[in-house]
This record gives sequence, structure tokens and C-alpha cells, in this order.
Amino acid sequence: MEAVSLARLKDCMLRAECGAELTIGFLGGSITQGSLATKPENCYAYIVFSWWKQAFPKAVFHYVNGGIGGTTSHFGAARVETDVLMYQPDVVVVDFSVNDDADAFFQETYEGVIRKILTWHCAPAVILLNNVYYDTGKNAQDYHNAVGDWYQIPHVSIKDTLYKRMKAGMYTRGELTPDGLHPSDKGHALVAAELITFLEHVKACMPKLDMSNLSMHEKEETAFTKLPEPMTANMYEHAKRLTIREISPQLIGFRTDTEEKTGHLDFFKNGWIGQKAGDRILFKVTCSCIGVQYRRTIKRPALCAKVVVDGDTEHAKILDGNFDEDWGDCLALEPVLHHGECKEHMVEITILDSQENTDITPFYLLSLIVA
Repeated sequence: MEAVSLARLKDCMLRAECGAELTIGFLGGSITQGSLATKPENCYAYIVFSWWKQAFPKAVFHYVNGGIGGTTSHFGAARVETDVLMYQPDVVVVDFSVNDDADAFFQETYEGVIRKILTWHCAPAVILLNNVYYDTGKNAQDYHNAVGDWYQIPHVSIKDTLYKRMKAGMYTRGELTPDGLHPSDKGHALVAAELITFLEHVKACMPKLDMSNLSMHEKEETAFTKLPEPMTANMYEHAKRLTIREISPQLIGFRTDTEEKTGHLDFFKNGWIGQKAGDRILFKVTCSCIGVQYRRTIKRPALCAKVVVDGDTEHAKILDGNFDEDWGDCLALEPVLHHGECKEHMVEITILDSQENTDITPFYLLSLIVA
């Protein structure tokens, strides 16, 4: 790891030592959400949150878990404000290392997430977490941690710690995860232990200072730093999610889902529904990057759709509404324009014909992600 800056994290610990009120946030996929933990309190995120309460008993802490299963940093760049940042977090742990592919596209979307957090007005401390596929050792940490090093952000790698110990025979795969990815209760506890080891190291290096001894200028210098220029093309720092609340497309056969959401994990509400071949929906958006977010369902067979941007049928993409996994419906996100011209674009989505004779699950469109 390159040299990291712990100024923001130490500032949080100083304030916690003095009895301040702090919010600890987490952003990521299914592991962050708590998948396969037997109860929410056994999720690595909650265990780390509990460490803060135990380590700084004078302080008051609040917990924000912005994990959503099966989602990448592409979606994360568009939702980080509403799912984490609007709660004014003091610390944010970010983990998309098993959901993002190890490539330049996701490095750019990941940088968008990181810059949004770092530039948020409450200046949260950021810690990168790299979970791992325990059967293969695969993750996107090389691409993600390069972004972290660019901004001098610390990272904690499960691939470089817990996974290596498993490979050395200290643990069996079955002890850590039932499916090769999502941790068991023991696995969550051991992932949390790696983060806690890092936090305890930072705490042990803290100067014995009371915040009352710091001038306002020194507090600001501790909490805020000027960011370097972006590492990538950085088109996703200002990504936005367009739902029925932000955009009103032209509906030709599609209908709007009027059921209200009950929270950020109540995904498949307030979208647009295509029920038969030929149903169409048309959007006009001004941007240079477009992603289409839709449902892939285990209730097969499901309708599929074709998306065409600016009438370019030669480069049309198919949105397959069928999901081959068995853990539940998936929030799919398909990039359909990347680094295009920044202008008004027409996005047309059409339901395809199906030869199935049985009942077919409708096609569910959730949003456009634009940047």
C-alpha cells in the first residue's frame, strides 16, 4: 500500500474520545447487507459498528448500512447520496470488490463513488474493504486499491489476510462461507476482525489530545483535504439515478408501477412495467453515459427487452429478464452508452416477442443511471 492519510479517521476518533455524536456508514453489496448472517447483528458491518461503541464509550454512535445485494459501484455512484451520505456519516466503509469486474470501466465508476464521499460536505473518513471469492481468490482489489492509493485512502484486504490463512490451512472454506462468497457468522466475524485490527492500530497511534486544545483552523485542516485531479476519466462522480420521481418518459404499452416503496431494500416498486411484445418506453436524457437498470427474475420465463440509443439499431442491447441463480431477483444494470457525446439522447426500450406458451413474468424497468 502506498502512503495513506489517516487525518480524517484520526479526527473522528478524537471527537469520539471527547464524547461527540458520530455516524458510521457502510456501502456495498450483499456481504455488506449481511447476506447469510443469521441475524443483522452478526453482519461484519454491525460488528465493526459495535467496536466503535465499545472503543469510545463516551460517544454516541449511529449505524447506516447501505448494502444492496448484487449491485456494483456503477449503481453505487448514483445512490451513495440517498443510501449513505444524506445521513451525514463520519466514517464510510466501501466494498464492491466482489461485485465489480476487474477492469477500467468499474475502476472509473468506483472512483466516482470515492470522490462523491470524499467531497461530501461533512468530509467522511473512508476505508476500502476488499472481500473475495473464496474458491478462486478473485476480486477487483487491484483496480479499486489503485484508486484508494491515488487518494491516500487505507484499504483492508480479505484476499491478503483471511483468504491467505484459509489457503494455508488455518480455516476450511466451509467454516468461512457456505457458498464460496457470502460469509457465515464466523466468516462475518473474521472479516470484521480484519477491519477492527486496522482501527485498533490507528487508535493506538492516536496522540493524547483533547479537541478543546485544537484551534478551529487545526480542526478544519484535520478534517478536510484538497483532492488530486481524477485518476480516470471520472465521468461517474456526478452520476444520477432517474426514477419515476425524476423523469416522465413516454409510455406506449408500458405502465407505471403505483406501489410505494417501503425503504431502500424494497427494490421492485415505483418502476415501469412491460407486459407484452411491442410495449415501448421512450426517454430523453442529456448526458454522455447511460445505464439501464432492470429486474432479472427467478420467476422464469420472463419477458426480455431491446434497448436502442439514438436509433442505432445496429448496436442495440438485449435486456434478459431471466435470472439463472436461485437466491432471488437481481437488480441488473446494463451500460448502453459510455463516454458518448454529451447531448440529448433518445433511449427506446421495446419488449420482445416470446414463444413461451406459459404465463410469462412481465419485464420490470427500475431506472436509468446517467452521468
